[in-house]
This record gives sequence, C-alpha cells and structure tokens, in this order.
Amino acid sequence: MTDAAYQEALAVHEPKSFWTKYVWSQDHKVIAIQYTLTAVAVGLVALVMSWLMRIQIGFPGSISFIDPSTYYQMVTMHGMIMVIYLLTAIFLGGFGNYLIPLMVGARDMVFPFVNMLSYWAYLLSVLVLMASFFVPGGPTGAGWTLYPPQAILPGTPGSGAGIVLMLASLILFIVAATMGGLNYVTTVIQARTRGMTLMRMPLSVWGIFTATILALLAFPALFVGAVMLLFDRLLGSSFFMPAVVSMGQQLGYEGGSPVLFQHVFWFFGHPEVYIVALPAFGIVSDLISVHSRKTIFGYRMMVWAIVIIGVLSFIVWAHHMYVSGMNPYFGFFFATTTLIIAVPTAIKVYNWVLTLWRGDIHLTVPLLFAVAFVSTFTVGGITGLFLGNVVIDLPLSDTYFVVAHFHMVMGVSPILVVFGGIYHWYPKITGKMLNDTMGHLHFWMTFIGTYLIYFPMHYLGFIGMPRRYHAYEGYEFIPESAQDLNVFITISALLVGAAQFIFLYNLYWSYRNGKEASGNPWNAASLEWQTPDTPPIHGNWGPKLPVVYRWAYDYSVPGTTEDFIPQNLESIENLNDSNPETLEPEG
Repeated sequence: MTDAAYQEALAVHEPKSFWTKYVWSQDHKVIAIQYTLTAVAVGLVALVMSWLMRIQIGFPGSISFIDPSTYYQMVTMHGMIMVIYLLTAIFLGGFGNYLIPLMVGARDMVFPFVNMLSYWAYLLSVLVLMASFFVPGGPTGAGWTLYPPQAILPGTPGSGAGIVLMLASLILFIVAATMGGLNYVTTVIQARTRGMTLMRMPLSVWGIFTATILALLAFPALFVGAVMLLFDRLLGSSFFMPAVVSMGQQLGYEGGSPVLFQHVFWFFGHPEVYIVALPAFGIVSDLISVHSRKTIFGYRMMVWAIVIIGVLSFIVWAHHMYVSGMNPYFGFFFATTTLIIAVPTAIKVYNWVLTLWRGDIHLTVPLLFAVAFVSTFTVGGITGLFLGNVVIDLPLSDTYFVVAHFHMVMGVSPILVVFGGIYHWYPKITGKMLNDTMGHLHFWMTFIGTYLIYFPMHYLGFIGMPRRYHAYEGYEFIPESAQDLNVFITISALLVGAAQFIFLYNLYWSYRNGKEASGNPWNAASLEWQTPDTPPIHGNWGPKLPVVYRWAYDYSVPGTTEDFIPQNLESIENLNDSNPETLEPEG
C-alpha cells in the first residue's frame, strides 16, 4: 500500500479547457463515461443486428437484403461486438475506471495519461471494426470465433478486407485492454488509502481486480492468434492453414493446424467468460448487501471464490472443443474441471441468497436487477453443466441449446448487472436520481422478456434445431411447430430490444429533469459514497485522503442509531468487537 501522504503531496493538474476536461481527459471518471458511452453506442449496432437476424428467422425473406452471406456477417459482428467491445469494455473500462480509485480511496489511476491512451486505443479499435461495414465484401462472416480455414478462404463472406479489419481491430483492442489493465492492477496494489487493506476492499474491486489479471494473462493468446491468422491471410504463412483445395484450386498453404487456432482462441475464450462474470459477481454482491441492509454473508469465502474461479478458468477451455475430435482422457479431464469450477460459483449463489435471507430488503431497481442476475445466471449455469458433459455436448453442440445457454450466461446475466450498476451509481456520477417508474418498466420488460426468448430456445435445441442456419423451411427433421416458436421468440426479442430505449431515454431525461440526489442516497457504507462532493471533483477527495477503519459491509449493526456505518467513520471503531457476527475480516 502506497503511503497516502505521497498521493496527498502530488499536485492535481486541473483541466484548463473543454478539450482537456471532456475529450483528452486524464480523469478516471470522465474516461469511464467515455468507455461506457462508446460501448453502449457499438452495442446498439449489435442490438439492431440481433433484431434483423430474429426477423429473418421468425419471418424468412421478409427483409430482402438479408441473404445467407449477410446473415452470417451479422452473426459474426453481433457476437464479437457484444462479448468484446461491449461487455469487456463496459465492465473493465467503464465500471473499473470509475469505481476502483473511489472505492480504494485514491486520487485517480496511478497512470492517468496511459489511462487516457487506453480509451483512445479502444475507440480506434471500434472505428476499425465499424469500417469493415463499408469495405468491398463487407465485414467477415466467419462466425464470431473466426475459425480457420474458412475465415480466410474465398467464398466466406468478408474474407478479404473484412477479416483483416476484424483482426486488426482485435489487436488494437488488446493493446487498449493491456494499458487499462496494468493501470487497474497497479492502482489496487499501490494506491489504496490508509487503512484500506485487501480484506477491506469491496467485492466489486475484487471482481474487477481478478478479472483484470485474467485479461492480462489471457488476451496475449488472442493477440498472438490474431497476428498469426493475419499473417496467414496477408503473407501466405501456414500457422493455421493446412494443405487445402478451394473452389477446385490447390492453394499455397500446407502444414498448418486449424485445431491449434481453436486451442489458442478458447484459451482466451473461457477466461473471457470470467473476465465479464467476475466484475458482475462483485457488483451484484455490493448491490444485494446495500439494498437488503445486510452484511455480505461469507466475505472471505466470496473473495476466495473469485480468486479460485479465476485460476480454474484457465484449465477448462477445451470443453468448447469436444466436437473437434479429442482423446477421451482429455475429454474426461476437461469435463471434470468444468464440474469443479461450478463449486465456487455455487458458493457465491448460496452466499447471495443467505445475504438476502431475513434482510431489510428494499426492492429498488438496482436490487431487482441484481436478484434477476442470480436467477438467470443460475439457470444458465445449470445448462452449462449439461454441455460440460461430453456425451451430452456432442448432440447438442450445434443446436439452439448452446445459443440459449450462452446468452443466459454471457448475454442476459452480465447485461442485467450493467443495468443494476448504472441504476445504483448514476446518482454518484450525475448528482441526479433515475426515474423509478421508467426503471421498473425497463426491468420487468427485460427480465420477463429474456425468459420468453431463451426458455423456448432450450426446447428447440433438444428437438435438434441447428444454429447458424439462415432459414429453416423444408427440413424434415424440424417439426413445423418449431417455426411457431421462432415467431414467438422473434416478437419477444423485438419487445425486449425496444425496452432498452426506455432505459436510454431514462438516462437522458433524468440527467436533464431528474430529482437531485444526496451524496449517499442509498445509505451505503463503501468509500465511494463518502466523497466530499457529488459528483466527485477531479482528485476525488480534496486535500486529505480518507482513512478507512472497517470493511464495506457494516449494515444493521446492533446498538447504532443508523443502519449503516461508513468505512471512514472513526468514532465507533470498536463496535464490532462486541458483536462477532458482524466482525469484519482483518487484513
């Protein structure tokens, strides 16, 4: 932990113009908002593509420009944008940037200039990706996993400039994530204020911190894979390309291994699930504790579960590759590790439920989204246990069961946490409260609608409906009733998508007309709610950094007049000694 006196002695360089305050900003809070707005903007592009895909599946041929090539391009871009450019960016670049310095009592990130560069590298990666819509042949249609050889062979949509821009964009994104990640890790380790031991940090910080370490270890695999595939495409190397005949012609490749790319991709890909999930776990823990007025159940257990999940995420990747051909002993190993990683994840679910148990539950919009996450993630996790079993995965792998599972775990669940986090911290960011009526309408349309979309998809998978098909007419093995379900799913998806515009309008309306928020409207104990100003000024804390005396979860402590004790409140530091049940873990 850095001596807080050193941080206090550093000059806070105030921005001197609009450009240095809002554009080329080095303030972590402004950079967090830049990340979030950019991620939401590119996410809306992916949302529109999901609408178009669902209309094509539910009402085939109703949109004339969606042919098979266009459909595959939208599948690819939708998947890549949502997983990488929206979720990863908003959890690490958005929540990570905003919360870490405030929650650990720092003035800013330790490398503010590098932090600024990380955002602009991210923005450049998004612009390069969007440019692929405007090049000859359009964006790549190789599927979001970009498997060679088809990703760079003639005949695949976007196999020219499209795949090149996709790979270049991924390389730029990883550069941005590395710059940001080094900042987040160093800030947590070095810039915590007086008294902020590791075991006093909020679980949001633990989740983002661990996820960042995963990103720093996993993204290099994707970086190397993208560079090697780019060399195969542009230079004619054969890292991943075997000897192959394409359209009657022998191509100049030989000796490469397409399965090697799958290993490289999924060595990144499965930690990526937890790069998104671990920050969500931490944020949900904080939302449930604050809005149920209960100390978090099993804090130490929650911390170690986050760390253990992070470690185990590196030894389960090949369960995505059962259909690629695998030695049965390897299949057994990865099936076993898949079941093992479910244990610490289940511990977290139990702890969330036990935190809610007999709490003073306030059904605020942030808590509704947090509880909804517990529901959707549990359902998605249970279906993941199905797919982790080799003999069940083989027949289900290319069906809509996988689409349903993946979206419940990696799509719906993290997005619910994003919404819950924004509803929770919006008063701190803007000084205004979001409209509660619009918030409830947004929640119920989103929560009910997502189950209406993905529950039927599990059934479609069980009856053998394959994924990534442009249309389903004329297939004898698919019953006609499946199309009725597809129509139902499409209408549900359109309504859920429309609900997100209620959320966006709420953000705008509340910023202009919302009720003024107090400095701590939720009566939360964690440090970010104790800043002298709301929204926090540049430098966050004024001339003196706060001093931390306890953990972030002192709620409903017997013998106190308030039902929460802020982390930086000194006068009752010995209170917990007489109440073992609320005793904080020591550092």
